[in-house]
Amino acid sequence: MGRFTRVGAKVGALALAASLALTGCGDGEKKAEFVGGTTAPSADASQAPEPGDTSAPAASLTVTPADGAKSRPVSTEISAKIPGGGKVSSVTLASADGKQVEGTMRLDGSSWVPSTPLKYGTSYTATVTGTGAGGETRQGTSTFTTMAKPKSMISSGLYLFDDRTYGVAMPVVVEFHPGIPEKDRAAVQKRMFVKTDPPQPGAWHWVYNGTQAYYRAPEYWKPGTTLDVRIALAGVPLSNGRYGNVDRSATAKIGRAFEMKVDNATKKMTVLQDGQVVRTIPVSLGKKSTPSSSGTMVVMEKKEKTVFDTMDSPDPENRYRVDIDFAQRLTWGGEYIHAAPWSEGVQGRQNVSHGCVNVSMAMGRWLFAQTKIGDPITVTGTSRKLTAGNGWTAWSLSWSEFVKGSALPVPEGGSGPLI
Repeated sequence: MGRFTRVGAKVGALALAASLALTGCGDGEKKAEFVGGTTAPSADASQAPEPGDTSAPAASLTVTPADGAKSRPVSTEISAKIPGGGKVSSVTLASADGKQVEGTMRLDGSSWVPSTPLKYGTSYTATVTGTGAGGETRQGTSTFTTMAKPKSMISSGLYLFDDRTYGVAMPVVVEFHPGIPEKDRAAVQKRMFVKTDPPQPGAWHWVYNGTQAYYRAPEYWKPGTTLDVRIALAGVPLSNGRYGNVDRSATAKIGRAFEMKVDNATKKMTVLQDGQVVRTIPVSLGKKSTPSSSGTMVVMEKKEKTVFDTMDSPDPENRYRVDIDFAQRLTWGGEYIHAAPWSEGVQGRQNVSHGCVNVSMAMGRWLFAQTKIGDPITVTGTSRKLTAGNGWTAWSLSWSEFVKGSALPVPEGGSGPLI
């Protein structure tokens, strides 16, 4: 129903790469918002990294990057090859001034991942110890130098904040601008780490143009889950000549199970908490010319008071400016749950909105007090299907469809953490 007015926003805005020509109550041009962080300043780029280099000296253990390697990305990981087979037991990495770098071995043993990005234009020495196939100790070292800060970087965002509590359908949402080329998505996905406590399997799904990736479990998160996320993008080289800009991380909690289910046939919303029905609410959905979307959406944003403004709409019949109470955004195209006192007389019987879920003033106030960002709402029975990417649409697909969007193979039932 209008343009969402922002005052004192604490996070930067980044436009969605794909336009969403969808009718909705709210503004159709609302931009995505991220945890704070800026694109790094321009600087002369050094020579491009040379992927897959290996050392060839006669040593008991061969370390990658090779000894003497230059212009390595600051996303560089440490790996080793033990002649005849074996297993790496420890890795240490230190800069030339002796400062140690913390890190973690990937669970599959393929490499050791620094816990923070390496510094640009800096020399590092890696020492790797392992055990050969016969039980003998093997060791190797390598001194390499990272590249200068590149001049061309992508922008990125993470839709999670530290120490916040979200609903059970909150996906991990990462956005990239410009989008990640398809050939680079597997490498980028390997640098996107999610741990859950208690452990739950999950998978990533890329939208078609590479501007967003969602991470979710086969089912909603268990109430009380801790999400520990690191999007280790800084310095990751892409095939289009750009590099990842920054690492982003957040540790967040999942709250109680709260769900909203709206049936167009009955024009009622059933509200469940921890699996029990706590309220049934009459609603009015989108009228025939502006139907509401059917699918599972999540609450992305909440504003107790706002203004819907469509005065610049090309359709004269769709121009209005109205004050709105208890608005909860569901799509980028402008669909909300909100109080609509003007439609209270037909709620539960007739659809008259521009695509939003209209409820009474009293029920709007009650719902607003109950919900969290990430709470799911499923709408069924309308003539419009929810468009992928129009909001946080990770739950609009079945699990079998969702995993098809991963750039890496997903084991049956989902993947575990990478580190």
